[in-house]
Order: sequence, then C-alpha cells, then structure tokens
Amino acid sequence: MKFLEVMRGRTVFPPPIWMMRQAGRYLPEYRETRKRAGSFLDLCYDPDMSVEVTLQPIRRFGFDASILFSDILVVPHALGRDLRFVEGRGPMMTPIKAQDVDALDGLLFHVNLEPVYETVRRLRRELPPETALIGFCGAPWTVATYMIAGHGTPDQAPGRLFGFSHPEAMEALLAKLAAQSAEYLIRQIDAGADAVQIFDSWAGVLDEASYEAWCVKPVAEMVRRVREKHPEVPIVGFPKGAGMLYDSYRAKTGITALGLDWSVPLPQARRLQALGPVQGNLDPMRLRAGGKALEEGVDRILEALGDGPLVFNLGHGITPETPIAHVEAMVQSVRGASR
Repeated sequence: MKFLEVMRGRTVFPPPIWMMRQAGRYLPEYRETRKRAGSFLDLCYDPDMSVEVTLQPIRRFGFDASILFSDILVVPHALGRDLRFVEGRGPMMTPIKAQDVDALDGLLFHVNLEPVYETVRRLRRELPPETALIGFCGAPWTVATYMIAGHGTPDQAPGRLFGFSHPEAMEALLAKLAAQSAEYLIRQIDAGADAVQIFDSWAGVLDEASYEAWCVKPVAEMVRRVREKHPEVPIVGFPKGAGMLYDSYRAKTGITALGLDWSVPLPQARRLQALGPVQGNLDPMRLRAGGKALEEGVDRILEALGDGPLVFNLGHGITPETPIAHVEAMVQSVRGASR
C-alpha cells in the first residue's frame, strides 16, 4: 500500500492521495444514503450504511486510503452523554459541568461502539487490497470543547474558560477522554484499520501553555497506550491551526506523521518533513475554485514536498459545495505529475 510506504518514511512519487471528509455531502450518492438513514447518528451506527458511504469515494476516485465514516463525538456519546445533530446547526449536546466529569461511565463504552468496530471489519474485507484503511478519533481537547459548550463555537471560548476556571476538572476530563479514545483506536486496529488519525481540529485556539497541557499531553498519552498494543501501526496527528507549535508536536506526542493544515507555509512543511512523513495541505477553497487556483496549489505542494515522504491531502475537509469534476482534476493532476 502506497500510504503505508509513506508512513514508513519512504518517498513515493506520485504520492498517495486521499481527502479528509471524502465521504460526504459533495457526493450525490452520499446524500441519497444519508436521506435513507434518517439521522446522521443512525448513519454512523448502521454498519451497512457506514460501509456504503465509506466506499463511495473509493469507487469514484480510487483514493489510496479510505477513512472510516463516523464522527468524533461518538466517544462522549458512548460514555453516556446525549448527542443529536440538528440540520443547519451541527452537533448539539447538554453542556458538561465540572461536577459531571466523574460520572462519565465507560462500562458500556465498547458495547455502544460495537457497530463502529463491525463497520471496520467489513470495510477491511471489502476494500481493495491496495487501499489502506484509516481509523480515527477526535483528540481529547477538541472533543472536550464540544462537551463543554454543547455545540461548536467560533473560538471554543467556553472550553478555554472551563479549563482556566476548573483546571482539575479539565485535567480529569482530558485524561478520561485520552484513555477511552486510545482504547477506541486500539479496537479499530484490532478490527482491521491499517493506520489511525487523531483529529485536533481546535488546537489552534490555544495559547502555548494550554496547548502543551490540553493538546500535546493527552495525545502523547493516547499514542503511548496505542503503541503498547500496536507498536507498528502508524498514527497521524492533525493539530489544525497549531502554526509554529507544529514544530515540536511530533517529538512530544510520538505520532508517526503530521497532518498539516493549509496555513502551514511550505518552507515550514519541508522542515517538518525532514523529521518524518507529512500529510496535506491543499486549501479546500482551491479545490472548490478549481482551474488555475487548483493547479497552482497542487504544483506548489508537489514541488516543495514531493521529494520526501508525503501523503497528498487537503489542509482540512472538503466542502459540500465542491464540484466532483474538481476532485477528479485534482486526482489526475497529482497522479499525472512528473519530477
């Protein structure tokens, strides 16, 4: 598998390619399956439908990696927190209070997540043998922000305020999420995932001290736990928006590869790549725009990073409005590239 070759630190050219949120609303077949599912959570917990939507972009584009279709918030849901997805608003939860943290119950955690593990088992059987299967979860800090605010916010101020106002409760919450999320990844690997990715979508809103305590420390603990059981399985860390704090992330967390958002300058990306594999980092708006903007974005990344271990990806998820033809053009551009 090309993806795993890169994860081992080897240069593959043209590089393997996949997209974050590659199974999603930009595909008409996804929208049809989503309609039949009834609710987004039902779709996440139905192995038949989850397998179907995970395979849809593989059938269309032949990506080198497939990522499990699910959501980062199934972890708190499996710990007993309520969760619903509201059209136009996204995930909604009852905000967790400091006194609620000790009551988080992991007794039925794996029972609640068994449909996800079944989806992974089926995917590994149905995917082409050359296609890597990536499992994933949200990082403790990012998951905690939704649990604390009860919904997404522009800068996750409720989560930051909670951490500063209730440091012991925040530490306990992150520790519990780190332990359970690591077990979740281990079970995905047991079920057939070839690699796993940890999404820290809100790493970029933290100051340096909070980043170390709330982002780096819990992820390092997750990596330690996963490596105890599966030392050979690659772990991709994606601390979106971390800026200059990307530089120490790999060393301090122990992850295998760094996912880079589109704001990371290519000279910085080259420096990071010298220490190990990187993934990214095309601006999703270039993909949506298509044409010259897309071509220039692809060419610059391949020119800067093509001589090292690179997985070509977006710098965040594809947007629902992106034309399918632009995705086809991106794949052709990457795979048709020459040195």
